[in-house]
Amino acid sequence: MVSLIEDQIAEVFWIQKSSLSRLKNTTHKERIDKLRSIEKYMISHKKELFDALYDDFKKPSSEVILAELLGVKREIDHICAHLKSWMKPQKVDTPLLLLGTQGYVQMEAKGMCLIIAPWNYPFNLAICPLLLAIAAGNAVMLKPSELSPATSTFIKKMITSLFDRSEVAVFEGDAAVSTCLLDQKFDHIFFTGSPMIGKLVMKAAAEHLTSVTLELGGKSPAIIGPLADIEASAQKIAWGKFLNNGQTCIAPDYVYVHEKHYFAFLEALEKSVNSFYNPDKKGVQQSKDYARIVNSRHFSRIMNLVEDAKLHGANVLFGGDTDEQDCFIAPMVLTNCHHDMKIMQEEIFGPILPILVYKDEQEIIDKLAREEKPLALYIFSENEEFTQHILKNTSSGGVVVNDCLIHYGHGELPFGGVNNSGIGKTGGKYGFIEFSNQKSVLIQHSRMMKFLYPPYQLKVRWMLDFILKWL
Repeated sequence: MVSLIEDQIAEVFWIQKSSLSRLKNTTHKERIDKLRSIEKYMISHKKELFDALYDDFKKPSSEVILAELLGVKREIDHICAHLKSWMKPQKVDTPLLLLGTQGYVQMEAKGMCLIIAPWNYPFNLAICPLLLAIAAGNAVMLKPSELSPATSTFIKKMITSLFDRSEVAVFEGDAAVSTCLLDQKFDHIFFTGSPMIGKLVMKAAAEHLTSVTLELGGKSPAIIGPLADIEASAQKIAWGKFLNNGQTCIAPDYVYVHEKHYFAFLEALEKSVNSFYNPDKKGVQQSKDYARIVNSRHFSRIMNLVEDAKLHGANVLFGGDTDEQDCFIAPMVLTNCHHDMKIMQEEIFGPILPILVYKDEQEIIDKLAREEKPLALYIFSENEEFTQHILKNTSSGGVVVNDCLIHYGHGELPFGGVNNSGIGKTGGKYGFIEFSNQKSVLIQHSRMMKFLYPPYQLKVRWMLDFILKWL
């Protein structure tokens, strides 16, 4: 079976390799037509996608629209509005030393691209990087996640119906398929997943000196400042945390609450969770708006983190209802947490929210400095001085003030991590650049440089001394 997949991958790889010259010379209109065909297909087949995501982990159809379809449509619209200008040569100023020359930057397709997508937002996080790769003029081999098989099948059906395999090809399967793909000499690899697997992808890429974009994760903290709107903060954190059952790479992983707001925040948080998922008092499990953990293995992983936290002194403030057969874990809030617990050391990727208390913001800054840099940081404060102090003294892939998650939907902002939480940026122009080679072009219009050729006579030395002093 593995040898069969290897043969298929190798065949498609060389078929795509032969199409690179044609693809990189396509016009912006041709590329836009390809993107619009994806949009048309996903809208006309949205019911089929709803069913696929429900089969994979009972994702509510409203969440599919919000977090899958809208994200893809927004990216398509943004690319189509700007692609012509992105593709144009970008003129640059001429330095005095090179007077008589003309320089510009030409955006050139990198060529053969591999996209390895995750399971948590299996449509959005497979298709958005694909859009950017197509927009930049590349050939793409796409590997969706085997943990969301129904959505992966939908993606393969869509791509097969829209593209010849010389342009885009989808390979389904487990880690063995990913390994076979990573053995190929790609020009760029775009991976979304955990830091642990990201390191393996980067190691494989290094064998061919292949550039990478790594969209990873980590523990993204939320900070409730001493002058925060507690009701609004609790509501926004509850939404950001429990959307998709906490299986979001930029979900707030834990919360630092100022001591004066501790009890008020916990009360507001419980109120928000109930208003979202238990308004009729029938229990969260009956809610049609609450997804499930993707599989039993991840269910067990999350529950092991909870049990370890309890053994080390954590208390379950509310939540805690589970059903292993249904892969159901109700929103759970833990108090009395500390950094020696596994749940404070590993990315949770589930509906568990640890709460920590602080007195002074310097405590937070010192603790964050000892941790891996997060993908996102959330600050809730009505005090600009507090906000700026946190901003200037912490490092993260992105920051949102007084909300959660929404920076992902901003087409003019780069999205991505830093160090352990990711390498490279995506979204809009930043994603287009990731899939492009920024080729510098310099045209010589004069013969002025010949005055600096050997033999280095006195007048040449005088000219060089003049340049060194004045230019």
